[in-house]
Amino acid sequence: MTVPDISTTPAPATKSASRWEDFIDIFVSPSEVFERRRDAGFFVPLLVFAVLLTVLAIIGRSALQPVFDAEFARNMAAQMKNNSNLTPEQMAKGRAVAEKFQTVGVFFYGLIAPLVVGVLLWIAGKFVDAKEDIKAACMISTYAFFPRIIESLLNIAQGFLLDPASLNGRYRLSLGVGRFLDPDTASPVVLALVGRIDLFTIWVTVLLAIGLSVVARINRSRAAVAAVVVWMVGAIPGLIAALRAS
Repeated sequence: MTVPDISTTPAPATKSASRWEDFIDIFVSPSEVFERRRDAGFFVPLLVFAVLLTVLAIIGRSALQPVFDAEFARNMAAQMKNNSNLTPEQMAKGRAVAEKFQTVGVFFYGLIAPLVVGVLLWIAGKFVDAKEDIKAACMISTYAFFPRIIESLLNIAQGFLLDPASLNGRYRLSLGVGRFLDPDTASPVVLALVGRIDLFTIWVTVLLAIGLSVVARINRSRAAVAAVVVWMVGAIPGLIAALRAS
């Protein structure tokens, strides 16, 4: 008795569904979403994701202000250590610019981050014989990012409910290891590493593996390898920033 090769097994029939059903089903039946959208584009879900993330950033701005203040102060302290010529006036001007473009930055993050991860998934997929094209990889990544919407909602709720004095860093809101480390005393490098061990980051990674398996018709173990590679590469920007701040 032989096991059928998943790459040659015919795709199962899928029921038609609207785009709006995709945004619910990605949380409860992601395989169905990836199957019915395997030949679709990524522009619509990408735009929806970016807009939702931006709206939540606007709604939660006041609640999450302590986190912004703490992160900005810590970054400025690190810059002053590396540049003694930095003046308080320059710091105030930098803060004003950061606050002005904060919401715009969230919108562009919502547009760019899923595409960057999609390209990484496409590259990582080459090493596990995944045959999906770059458009399909970006579609997978875009839907995989939707748990970040729930993360944003939970962050806002925590911002309203928790003591502002306890919100001295972005990892204080995370549902992961970083929550238990004080960003004022912990090593930035350690925080950058353990910050990736987080419920929502892992959730996104799992969805990347499911999507790659479904769309590229490869088994889950190979897709998981590619997704883990993307997870590891995703730590590099944070590590670079942490090394500069050290």
